[in-house]
Amino acid sequence: MIARLFRKTFPLSFLLCASCLIHGLPAIARTGTGTALREQPEMPVQATLPNGLRVVIVPDRLAPVVSTEINYLAGSAAAPAAFPGTAHALEHMMFRGSEGLDRDQLAAIGARLGGSYNADTTENVTQFFYTAPAENLDVLLHIEALRMNGLTLAADDWAHERGAIEQEVSRDLSSPGYVYLSRLQSILFANTPYEHDALGTRPSFDRTDTTLLRRFYRDWYAPNNAILVIAGDVDAARTLAMVRKTFGAIPARKLPAHPEIHPGPVQTQTLQFPTDYPMGLVAIASRMPGQNSHDFAAARILSDVLSSQRGALYELVPQGRALLASFDFITKSDAGIGIAIAAFPKGSAPGPLQARMQDILRSLRENGVPADLVDAAKRKELAELGFAANSISGLAESWSEAQAVMGLQSPDDEAAAFAAVTPEDVNRLARQVLDPQQAITAILTPRDGGHPAPGKGFGGSESFASVPDHPVTLPAWANASLRTVRPPVPAAPPATFTLPNGLKLVVRPATVSHTINLYGIIRHNEDMQEPPGQEGIADITDELFRYGSTMHDRIGLQKALDDIAATESAGTTFSLNVLTPDFDRGLDLLAENELHPSLPEAAFRVVRANTAASLSGLLHSPSYLFGRALQAAVSPPGDPSLRQANPAKVMKLTLADCRAFWGAAYRPDLTTIVITGDITPDAAYRAVTRTFGPWQAIGPTPAIDLPPRPDSHARVMHVPDPSSMQASVSLPESLGITVDNPEHFALNMGNEILGSGFSSRLYRDLRVRTGYVYTVRSNLTWKRHRSAYNISFGADPDKVAAARTAAVHDLIAMQTEPVSEDELVMARTGLLRSLALQSASLDTIAESYLHFSNLGLPFNQNDIAAQTYYTMDATTIRDAFRKWIRPADLATIIKGPVTTP
Repeated sequence: MIARLFRKTFPLSFLLCASCLIHGLPAIARTGTGTALREQPEMPVQATLPNGLRVVIVPDRLAPVVSTEINYLAGSAAAPAAFPGTAHALEHMMFRGSEGLDRDQLAAIGARLGGSYNADTTENVTQFFYTAPAENLDVLLHIEALRMNGLTLAADDWAHERGAIEQEVSRDLSSPGYVYLSRLQSILFANTPYEHDALGTRPSFDRTDTTLLRRFYRDWYAPNNAILVIAGDVDAARTLAMVRKTFGAIPARKLPAHPEIHPGPVQTQTLQFPTDYPMGLVAIASRMPGQNSHDFAAARILSDVLSSQRGALYELVPQGRALLASFDFITKSDAGIGIAIAAFPKGSAPGPLQARMQDILRSLRENGVPADLVDAAKRKELAELGFAANSISGLAESWSEAQAVMGLQSPDDEAAAFAAVTPEDVNRLARQVLDPQQAITAILTPRDGGHPAPGKGFGGSESFASVPDHPVTLPAWANASLRTVRPPVPAAPPATFTLPNGLKLVVRPATVSHTINLYGIIRHNEDMQEPPGQEGIADITDELFRYGSTMHDRIGLQKALDDIAATESAGTTFSLNVLTPDFDRGLDLLAENELHPSLPEAAFRVVRANTAASLSGLLHSPSYLFGRALQAAVSPPGDPSLRQANPAKVMKLTLADCRAFWGAAYRPDLTTIVITGDITPDAAYRAVTRTFGPWQAIGPTPAIDLPPRPDSHARVMHVPDPSSMQASVSLPESLGITVDNPEHFALNMGNEILGSGFSSRLYRDLRVRTGYVYTVRSNLTWKRHRSAYNISFGADPDKVAAARTAAVHDLIAMQTEPVSEDELVMARTGLLRSLALQSASLDTIAESYLHFSNLGLPFNQNDIAAQTYYTMDATTIRDAFRKWIRPADLATIIKGPVTTP
C-alpha cells in the first residue's frame, strides 16, 4: 500500500465502487472471560401481507433508533430500451412529492427527523432508506406508503429534477474510474440489460418525460414487488400491526416479467484511458458470478483470497513492483465483475507490472489457491456477519441485501453458504473466471492537469431573486410526532480511565453482539512534528507498521490475525475488530504491532521509493492541486500547513530518521483508546493496562497544534482538469472563532439551516429551484486553535457563476434577517435528533469520543450542544453569522475544464 499522503487524497475507492458492506445476522453465541452478560437476542419476524408486501422486522436494542429500508425489485435492467436511467430518474422523483405529502412537507419531515434518508438505484433493486428515532417509526411508514401508492410525477418537478440529475451524470463522467467501469460493463454485458450503468445518460434524460416515468412507476412500484425491512429498537408484534394498517389497503398489481441476464462470450482486449490520477493503474477484469448465483459464496471467498495481504497479488507492493495492489469484487444480482488492480509510478511503463499480474493470475488458475487462505477468508466472512448488530442501519442493509438482492431468507443462509465453501469450489471457480482469453485489461495512464492559475473572477452580478421562505404545514400524522421537541436527556456517560503513563481509555459496553471494537488515536500533526527537511517521514513511518513487529514479520502477523478472524491496523490511528472470545489475543497482537514495530530496512527502502514515486504524480494531479489551493486560500504564506514533501527530499530520508520520528511522536500521553462492544469497563481497563501500560513517553511533549492564523481574503484560483466534465467549486475562508467558544454552536445551528441537508437553503435554491448543481453543502471545520468555513458544489462550467452568486446571496441573507421560526424549529429538532442518533452505531460512538478527545472537549459535549440548541433563538444565529462569517472574503477555487467564466 502506498503512503498515507496518497491514501488521504485518493483512497482505493477513488477508482472502484465495489461493495464493502458488513452483512449481518444474529451474534455468534460465544462468550469470553470478563465480558458482559447478555440476553438472548430477539428473533426476527417475517410476514407477507395479503397484497404481497414482504416485511422483515429485526429488533436491535443498541439505541432508541430505527432504520427502514424498502426495496423495490426493479432497477435499471427493467428500463425501456434507449432509456437506461429511467429507474434512477424515478428514484429522484420519489422525493418530489406524492398525494398527501408534497415535496416541501417531505423535506421538512426529513429535517425534523434529524436522521439520514436517501436512496440508491442498482441494476435490479431500487432502495429507499431512513434512519430516525424509534418513536417516529409511524412517520417513516406513512412516507413510504404514500410514495408507493400515489407519486405526483408533475412535469414541472421533472423539469427541475432533470437539471440536477444531469449534473450528477456530469460529476460521474468527470471521474476516470467511472468512465473505465462503465466501458468495462458495456463490454462484459454487451446486448443485455446490464450493458448500461444504472446512472443513465444525459441524452436519455433529455428524452425522458413524465409519461415514461409514470409507466415505469405503475409497472414496478407495487407492494407485491417490494420488501420492507425494519431494524432497531422496536416491538416486532406492534410494528407488524402498524405495517398492516399503513400498507394493507394498497392494492397489488400485475407485474411485468423481470428481465433476464444472459451475457455472451467475452473476447480479450486491452483498453487505454487517460486519467487525472497521480499514478498509473493496470486493471485486469473478469466476469464473476452474481449475488443470486449458487457460486456467489465461492466468488466472495476467491475475491478475499486474491486480495489477502498474504497473497501473491499484494506481494507486489512489498516487493517494490507496485505502489498498490488489490482485487475488487463489484457485485450485482445476476453477475459480477472481478478486477485485479495494481498501480505503477507516473512516467513508468506499465508492461512489466501487467506481465507480472498476468503471471500471478495464471498461476492461481492453473495451480489453485492456497487452502489456508480459503480457510482464513471463510473465517473472515463469518466474523463480519457477527458485527452487523453493531449498527442499526447496517443491520437493515444486510437483511435487505440478503432478501432483495441475493434471494435468501436471511443472512443466516449467507453464513451457511460461506461455511460450505471448499478449496475445490474456489479452485473450480478460479479456473472459470481467471481465463486470460476472457479478461479485459485496462491501462489508466496519468496525465498532467496543469497548475493552478489565478482567475479573473466572475464578471458582472447575476440577479437572483430567492423565493420567500414560508412555514410548511405538516400532515396531521407527522405533526403530532415531530412538532414537539422534548428537553434533551443527558446520555449515560462512558467509563473513563487514565493510565499511569497518561494514556486515556474510554469504554462504552454494548451487548448487542459478541464482538469488541477498539479504536485509538495518537494526537499528532506532521506539519508541526516533522523536522525541517524531513517532510514525508510521518507518512513513511505510518506505512511501515504494515510490515509487522519485532515478534512477527508481515506475513506472520497477518496469519496470526487471520487465525482469529480479526482486523487490525497500527500507526498514529489504530484499531482492532475481533470476536469477544479472541479479544485478549487480538489485543496482544495490536499492542505488539503498535509498540514494537519492526521498521525493517528492506521495507523502509521499498516504502521510501514508493512514496517518492507516488509524490511524483501526486504533486501534479488536479485533485491534489485543488486541495492545495484550498489550504493556501485560508492560510498565510509560510504557514506550517503549507509544507509539502517532494520526491528528492523523500529519497534522502533514512531509517534512522524514521526511528527517531517514531520515538518522538508515538507517545502514550498523547493517546486515547476507545473500546465498544461486549466487554465490561473493568475488564477493558485490565486488558489495556496489561498490554499498553508498560508504554512510556520519552522526551518533552512535542508541539502539535497549529498556531492561530489571521483572517483570509478573497482570491480566485483555477485548477485545470481535462478529465472532468463538471467543475468542482469551493468557497473557503478562515474564521477567527475556535471550538471552545460557545458561539460556535450558533454557527453550527445556522449552518444546519443554510447548507447542511436536503432541506437547507443552499440545496433548495441551487438544486431544487434552479438545477444549477447536483450537490451543494456548507460546512464548518473546527480545530483547537483554528477553524474554517466552506461552501462547496459541483456544477457544469456554464452554471458556476450563477451558482456562486446564489450561494453568496443565501449567506448574506443569514446575516441580515433572523431565520424564520419554521427554519429554527426544523434545525433544532433535526440537530437534537441527530445527536441522539449518533448512538445507533458503535463505530459512530467511538468516533465521537475520539473526536472530542482530539479537540480537548469533554466527552459529554453532545449533551452540552443539545442543551444549547434547545434554547437557541434566531437572533443569536444571525448575530453569530454577522460577527464571524465574511462573505466578501470567500475565496473561489475551481477544479474542472478550462473555461472563461
